[in-house]
Amino acid sequence: MQARLSASRDRVVAAALELVAEHGYRGCSVGAVAERAGMATGSVYRHFPAKADLMAEVFRTASQREVDAVARAAELETTAAARTAAVIETFAGRALRNPRLAYALLAEPVDPAVEAERLVFRRAYAAVFTRFVAAGIAAGELPEQDAALSATALVGAIGEALVAPLAAGSIAPGTVPSLIAFAHRSLGVRP
Repeated sequence: MQARLSASRDRVVAAALELVAEHGYRGCSVGAVAERAGMATGSVYRHFPAKADLMAEVFRTASQREVDAVARAAELETTAAARTAAVIETFAGRALRNPRLAYALLAEPVDPAVEAERLVFRRAYAAVFTRFVAAGIAAGELPEQDAALSATALVGAIGEALVAPLAAGSIAPGTVPSLIAFAHRSLGVRP
């Protein structure tokens, strides 16, 4: 019984995630989720008492995938400069593959429950940056600095730089290399 309930809940989240990726949060009604998941609307409410609860879970699911992807990209590199580039390229590349979802995750107006989750995941992205900035400082690749503050500032700058292009559905050529150059200058990467 528990496995069946869990599978049903997973279907609801997957359906909602598909709808957010296609139409954003505003285009994702509980009725549409139920239809996409192949169940009654009441069944959705059995798993999520309110749409805000469902949307918060969708945000957590989608954002965790993105944080995991940028963390993996950073771990494949050996220098702070290469890790910075890998994270930005991965983040922007994944956002470009699904700009509607990326915009929804970054900036679309949402319920307070989803906005609270955004803060949690901004801190998760910053933690990825903090680890490799601190390692770069320790290795002498980067000048002394507050690694957590630098990481948080970069996460904010990168996200903000991509909001308008994602809302438009495309990122201009040269944007990603410019973001990487900005991040390198901000961190004090030596050419």
